[in-house]
Amino acid sequence: MLRCCRAAAAIAARCAPGSPRGCRGLTMAKSKFEYVRDFEADDTILPNCWIVVRLDGRNFHRFSEQHEFKKPNDDRALQLMTKCAQTVMQELEDIAIAYGQSDEYSFVFKKKSKWFKRRASKFMTHVVSQFSSSYVFYWKDYFKDQQLLYPPGFDGRIVLYPSNQNLKDYLSWRQADCHINNLYNTVFWMLVQRSGLTPVQAQERLRGTLAGDKNEILFSEFNINYNNEPLMYRKGTVLIWQKVNEVITKKIKLPKEEEEKEVEVTRTKTKVVPLHCDIIGDQFWEEYPEILAEDS
Repeated sequence: MLRCCRAAAAIAARCAPGSPRGCRGLTMAKSKFEYVRDFEADDTILPNCWIVVRLDGRNFHRFSEQHEFKKPNDDRALQLMTKCAQTVMQELEDIAIAYGQSDEYSFVFKKKSKWFKRRASKFMTHVVSQFSSSYVFYWKDYFKDQQLLYPPGFDGRIVLYPSNQNLKDYLSWRQADCHINNLYNTVFWMLVQRSGLTPVQAQERLRGTLAGDKNEILFSEFNINYNNEPLMYRKGTVLIWQKVNEVITKKIKLPKEEEEKEVEVTRTKTKVVPLHCDIIGDQFWEEYPEILAEDS
């Protein structure tokens, strides 16, 4: 027993950080149980495809009610989602663009990404876990007066898109979904909050209505022009990488002067920037061609 403990201690010493030899050349003993690794499935993602990881809030209708989210849109919740998505992009730099609305976010990894040998499980688990932990960590920054009653849950899925047009159509689909849902929710909550209808009555009132009908209800009954609603509500949030000039204050000692002086220094950094704009038309992609560039 003592001999085994000494052997283990010797191995630990050789593998310790700073050890001149490290673990190179060290042959570790294999156990009879290692055959179970053969049961692991190969989940390598096809090459040369855009990798989209989309996460959605789990039971967020209940979560939003219990945490008293404002209806139809809560700026705090939307901004918290964006903060979490920015954190994910900063941690996983192979993400070319992200798009979010309500309780969902889509992260697009580069076509040529070699991250974690393109293992699907790694992409999905890293995105979802980083996002979920960030949601809890940054909650207090956005919901200062609202205690987090229980941990939120998010699920994820992976979809591959072989062509640039496929990817653009996917993002267009999500933004169209944002518009449809937000228009409905805006009218629905106006009927409930200002007309005094019950949720069931509001649903019945809107049954079978088209977009034009909903716009007419908003304008004629509540004097609301839907086109004047904030872009973040109507278009969702796009996250892209951009070079940004930052002005920082730095202490330096000038020649022939004894004391240090504070001076402003401008530095250029690449940051994740949120945009609220249309991504269905061509203008966005013409303005930011680097997103789809093969060598990006």
